[in-house]
Amino acid sequence: MAAALPATVPFIEAAMSAEPGLLTNHVSLATQLDRLILSPFRSVLNEEVLGETPAKGPFLIIIDGLDECEDKGGVEEFIDHILNFFEEHPTIPLRIFIASRVEQHIRACLETDAVVLGNLDGHSARRDIEKFLEASFLIVAKKDRVIRAYVRERGSWPTPLDMDKLIKHINGSFVLASTMFKYITQAPTQKDPTTPMERLPLTLEMNGLDGLYTQTLTRSDHLPHFRNIISAVALLEEPHPIVGIAGLLGVAAFEVIPVLLNLQAIIHVPGTDEEGEVTLCHTSLRDFLTTESRSKGFFVPPSFHLHLSYHCFASLIERRYGWLPNSGYCGEYFDGHWQSFKDSEDCNFLQEIEQLKASQTLAVDALHYHTFLCSMFFYTLFLIESAPLLEDTSKWRLLTNCTNQLALAAEFPDSWIRPWLEQGLYYANFGDSLHRVSFTEDTYETIQYDLQRASTAIHANVCFSNFIPYYFMQLKAPM
Repeated sequence: MAAALPATVPFIEAAMSAEPGLLTNHVSLATQLDRLILSPFRSVLNEEVLGETPAKGPFLIIIDGLDECEDKGGVEEFIDHILNFFEEHPTIPLRIFIASRVEQHIRACLETDAVVLGNLDGHSARRDIEKFLEASFLIVAKKDRVIRAYVRERGSWPTPLDMDKLIKHINGSFVLASTMFKYITQAPTQKDPTTPMERLPLTLEMNGLDGLYTQTLTRSDHLPHFRNIISAVALLEEPHPIVGIAGLLGVAAFEVIPVLLNLQAIIHVPGTDEEGEVTLCHTSLRDFLTTESRSKGFFVPPSFHLHLSYHCFASLIERRYGWLPNSGYCGEYFDGHWQSFKDSEDCNFLQEIEQLKASQTLAVDALHYHTFLCSMFFYTLFLIESAPLLEDTSKWRLLTNCTNQLALAAEFPDSWIRPWLEQGLYYANFGDSLHRVSFTEDTYETIQYDLQRASTAIHANVCFSNFIPYYFMQLKAPM
């Protein structure tokens, strides 16, 4: 809108200055639409500067793929906000065009006299897909030396018969058409040296998107860090640039790049390492990766949230060495990834944590490991929303693990302990609420022993007093 109506720029900038978090996932679509689109447009209209634009009719906003939004409640609120806006401003020179599959939660909002519905269920996409593929293959044939040589020696490619088979196999899905075209024409690799001409008939044997995703992922599964990289891309709450993914996982950017370049048929890879974001070409890839029955060996388990939480935490501790490009993300989501891990079904809590410790690919630093677990056990135990829901057995196990990790961290001979002590546990977030926990005298003695170890080590190593949290100091011996 800023390009079409430059007069809206000051109003958009003012909205973002007034609400710095306006573009984050915590702000609803309806609020973003109002602050960044509708209100600036109305402000410009009130100042009567629309006459300076070359538009001859109403301005048009196109919203595509609304059904792909996972927050169904947010989508309903978004549509309701649009309808209310036009009810209040019926003559405003603005129209909104929504292209979407009409799922039930969308249909319920749109079935009103204020909406003009166009049903395309009876429209065949075959001719549209045929035009798309013909134009796309023509463009790539002009750039690809191998295809040009093939056409020169053997005639047109794809042949009309090949094209007909491909279109029938695609069966009206533009997502499948686009992804298959990228797969067919992508550059060869050492593991997949086939030419586009050899790859086209292979696509006809694939089982829709699942087969295509599996075949494409196979191109990179032999590369170092593949599993962690693809898992991070699937589970990160916000997309990252290449250097952001590398920094978060503790690997080099040059190790991330080859993994992603082999997957360009299904993942958008930015042109530079520092700018632009790595994103999925379609949300169905995330569904595929997080559904074990579909992705099988490429399944991304919910337990990987534990790894992401750890990496976020480690990045926060290391901030004292300089600004990290993803430090804002780490501060906002490290506890969210832990919560997703803890709440996942079939999660063997302690077993997954031991696997994190034993993981060779993570190169887990011992101090980071101890401080991370202490912080997260503390977070889980004392967070007001979740602690009352825990059984007593879970509470005392968390408490004993927490104090043990605290002692191990405090006794670790590393200067990084002080930054963690100063900022690692955000006590202020937990309020003054206390939770009663019942446990045996042996457990009490174990906890007290670890707290004494921690206190002694902290005073001896970092001369930092008054650290032991108020919550721990409230422990009383069983009566």
